Amino acid sequence: MENAKTVRNVAIIGLIALAVFIVPGGGRVASTFGAAVRTAFALGIGYLAVRMYREYRVTLHSLGDRHRALLYGAIAAGVFIVFARGRMWETGLGELAWFVLLGLIVYSLLGVYRHWRAY
Repeated sequence: MENAKTVRNVAIIGLIALAVFIVPGGGRVASTFGAAVRTAFALGIGYLAVRMYREYRVTLHSLGDRHRALLYGAIAAGVFIVFARGRMWETGLGELAWFVLLGLIVYSLLGVYRHWRAY
């Protein structure tokens, strides 16, 4: 019974892929659908961030200005290196800078975590 469901699901995915390949303009529809899925995912992550901020507001403010700035800066730099990876990895120096930024982000987050655990 479980194998029949798996075969059915694979057949559905195959038919959708065939339709995208054969139908004129199917690639554009697939790109639009992919963009819609990525947008929904980004909105979900944003909603999660807002919820977590509201739940942990007191903890965040108890970190102090220095460590809170480190935390927010590390988050912002993390978003930057995620979106800039493609362009930064086109050159060797950019790739080195990407890994240096990644190391600084991890170091900053570790410092914030250690300060938070000190209380």
